[in-house]
Amino acid sequence: MPNRCCVILAAGEGKRMRSGRPKALEEVLLKPMLAWVLDAAAAAGAADRCVVTGFGREQVERYLDQNGYESVRRAVQAERRGTGHAVMMAEAFLRERQDGDVLVLNGDAPLMRPALLEEAYRCHREEGNHATVIAAVVDDPTGYGRVVREPSGALRAIVEQKDASEEEKRICEINSGAFWFRVESLLAVLGEIRNDNAQGEYYLPDALRLLRGRGLRVGAYAAPDPAAALGANDCAQLEQLNSIARAQVLQRLLEQGVSIPCRDGVLVGPDVTAGPGARLLPGTVLCGKTTVGAGCVLGPNTFVKDSAIGGGSVLCQAHCVGVTLPEGSRPAPFSVLRSGAGG
Repeated sequence: MPNRCCVILAAGEGKRMRSGRPKALEEVLLKPMLAWVLDAAAAAGAADRCVVTGFGREQVERYLDQNGYESVRRAVQAERRGTGHAVMMAEAFLRERQDGDVLVLNGDAPLMRPALLEEAYRCHREEGNHATVIAAVVDDPTGYGRVVREPSGALRAIVEQKDASEEEKRICEINSGAFWFRVESLLAVLGEIRNDNAQGEYYLPDALRLLRGRGLRVGAYAAPDPAAALGANDCAQLEQLNSIARAQVLQRLLEQGVSIPCRDGVLVGPDVTAGPGARLLPGTVLCGKTTVGAGCVLGPNTFVKDSAIGGGSVLCQAHCVGVTLPEGSRPAPFSVLRSGAGG
């Protein structure tokens, strides 16, 4: 299997969030969207990663350095002139990896699951594609690039919203913003992308058109879950992502034998694990790298972050950060436990 790497586009400001943070650092289930994307890429076999920063560069780099992503390469897009331009900023990273494939992801698309990325890669390799876009069919395609196919189903083009005809705007299959490329092929056309479009930007999907013009095969992999294509440009869209992700995580726990008698106020991060027979009561918030043993009862109104809770423990109205509790622990209600304190 060829070497795989990943370029993550995280230069956006997210003005409509009004938070002052780079958009990729906005949180879904108390985890920055950028971390979701970084972890998904690694789990899909592309652990060799480069993040393209821009707005709030210092904040993004500080987050990477302080949260276990020190080895991730960085590139800077000083002027945000489109997705193609952002990938151009990672050219040095790509040239060092010309014999492999690159996964390009948006830093604000946290619902791209590793299994989906791996399946798209399998399609990319088996079809002999030089580029493969991950597409999705959505109810409302407004604002997204449309995937235009030939009558045979083969990919013809990706057309951005502002450049689309009325007929193209009625297409509900969209570009998710995620791509697999052969690195050598991408580099061959990257410098040929032009900004002669309504936005005056360099669009990465134009690379597919250029490859196709050279007689090289390009394709589209249709994601079975349209949520994979969703990003967030404002707080309403961010709330939607949180709602979808929360439901997915709680469903996973239920299937693993965790009891959640009432979902009110129960918020569980994507990296949390819990053993069978554990019960999560209303107001329970679990986040970070937290493990909950079998048979625990957590809540009501309990917060646990980056902690290991031994099996059979009972935490009621407790606050735990960075602690390891032995089996059968029963700290008093309203306990605040930090940095290895026991109960």
